[in-house]
Amino acid sequence: MVEPLQQLINFKYIVAAIVFSGIGIVVLAFSFIIFDKLTPGNLWKEIVEEQNIALAITTAAMTLGIAQIIAAAIHS
Repeated sequence: MVEPLQQLINFKYIVAAIVFSGIGIVVLAFSFIIFDKLTPGNLWKEIVEEQNIALAITTAAMTLGIAQIIAAAIHS
């Protein structure tokens, strides 16, 4: 008979979650680097020093969109 706690916590699922999280973070970072290369100028300087709110919102929207795509791909 399998203990209820052992059924609840299966290390195979924990390892899979950690691996998929790592892959998702790498893909998100890679897509952010590509977005940074596609935008003219220095992205960090424009957002932080120049206070470019429009660029910050666009960057946030891109990041959330890519994160949602990655989460859907991992979930299925």
